[in-house]
Amino acid sequence: MSYARISDAVRELAFEPTLPFEEALDKYYAPEFEHRNDGEVLDRAGFAAMVTGMRSRIATGTITVLDELHDGTTYAERHVYDVTMKDGSRLHRELYVFATHAPDGRFRTVTETGFDVVP
Repeated sequence: MSYARISDAVRELAFEPTLPFEEALDKYYAPEFEHRNDGEVLDRAGFAAMVTGMRSRIATGTITVLDELHDGTTYAERHVYDVTMKDGSRLHRELYVFATHAPDGRFRTVTETGFDVVP
């Protein structure tokens, strides 16, 4: 069985989409998906709305994986992303992601935290 990777999901959903949004969401995230970011908890619908809003404002983006670990259904990834928004502003962050996979390999939960990186 193959398991979803956060970096692949970010690329597909926000930076380099090749699939329709709902198809990409279904590819990486289980129906019961829950996303936690710095204390805010979103269900799958809330997460989809958040990503859709970001996607509409992103001009370009890259993601570089620094560390990745998979053990059973537990997954962790540390990555840096660099995003240029359509208004010209830039986001450059390092993120720490801790996740669990559903039995089908999609993400069941994702918890993340991070900080801005000075480019």
